[in-house]
Amino acid sequence: MAQGVLKQGIAPGRLEPQQYKSNFADLHPPLDRHEAYVEADRCYFCYDAPCMNACPTAIDIPLFIREIATGNPMGAAETIFEQNILGGMCARVCPTEQLCEEACVREEAEGKPVKIGQLQRYATDIAMFHGAQFFERAEPTGKTIAVVGAGPAGLAAAHRLAVRGHDVVMFDARPKSGGLNEYGIASYKSTDGFAQREVDYVTAIGGITIENDKALGRDFSLEDLQAKYSAVFLGMGLGGVNALRAENEDASGVANAVDFIAELRQATDLANLAVGRRVVVIGGGMTAVDAAVQSKLLGAEEVTMVYRRGKEQMSASEFEQDLAAAKGVTIRHWMAPKRVLTDGEKVTGIELAYTALVDDKLVETGEVVSIPADQVFKAIGQTLASDGGGLELSGGKIAVDDQGRTSLRGVWAGGDCATGGDDLTVTAVAEGRDAAESIHAYLAGGSNG
Repeated sequence: MAQGVLKQGIAPGRLEPQQYKSNFADLHPPLDRHEAYVEADRCYFCYDAPCMNACPTAIDIPLFIREIATGNPMGAAETIFEQNILGGMCARVCPTEQLCEEACVREEAEGKPVKIGQLQRYATDIAMFHGAQFFERAEPTGKTIAVVGAGPAGLAAAHRLAVRGHDVVMFDARPKSGGLNEYGIASYKSTDGFAQREVDYVTAIGGITIENDKALGRDFSLEDLQAKYSAVFLGMGLGGVNALRAENEDASGVANAVDFIAELRQATDLANLAVGRRVVVIGGGMTAVDAAVQSKLLGAEEVTMVYRRGKEQMSASEFEQDLAAAKGVTIRHWMAPKRVLTDGEKVTGIELAYTALVDDKLVETGEVVSIPADQVFKAIGQTLASDGGGLELSGGKIAVDDQGRTSLRGVWAGGDCATGGDDLTVTAVAEGRDAAESIHAYLAGGSNG
């Protein structure tokens, strides 16, 4: 290990240059053709397949696996994209171990499910490599829809609307499109600029214009969009970050995990990215795992995840928790942050209170413990970055019905900014797709919006 690892505080260059490339290589290397055939042959092609029922986008999984098994990966890709136009990214980042693969009958019988996610990646990668387009736009409707947010929900909505013959103008607050797929997931899950290649693939259908560096509430209002466009879809995600509510949380060395991940995702040279020698990540979700694992991969010596409840209550999947442990991350449960310890303005550690459930209520036990740290990441959830602009809110998110309709006529919402989701890319895609169908019906006069 490089001598640089011994650097105190938050510092770049903790590893030898070649180690960064190795550490951030593809988490699941793609299957080759032979491996795909062997894996596809394991599928029972179940009638009323439980894996399909477990997929939020309802992809016909037995059909696309059969198409792979019979040497037709293009047909498999079409089957996938019919339901999930972002099937390539979902194959990389979705917790398949909690969704389709958990429901696989092979999992129940043998403890080893068919590798559905990797088979999905195999087919979609081939189609995208060849630029195969399986959809044609309907006759132009003369309608233009505004889509706020070029993340999974927005892209799925835009594509389906374009297929239906509508024009779409997308607005995204970031310099690059893709949303969380571009800025919010671990680099080892999506390598080689895949998020941008997928944006290009989705928008190649035509009829979709993207305007970057345009934020709702800063550059335009919801009222502006309502006045100018036939309908509006909001899929801008959650831009705010919850506070720790701990003393000294504004100290130098305390940062938001989502900002750290975004910076890492956009870095051209990981050796220039500074990380602490001892890192503590507060939170129990996927973002916390991504921040913790990547801190370790950047050369942090000690990385600890701290969660206020138990292992079973963590929103990160068991696979993600096991991955963190395998990379050397220590996970500690039943602890809540009380105070960030400092020497002057710099972080030296964090004081935590032990917690317990008493009558189904989380309480502090009165015991405290301190963990040394020079860097602390907050990964305790995000909030809507605005007041909703006149929309009805519920639980801090935009309230929507089962079609994605908001309290305002002609305005829909989906993805992380709306109620009803589960913070998964695949669910955001399903919500964007379904809202687009509702918008199409509304514009055709079949819905009251």
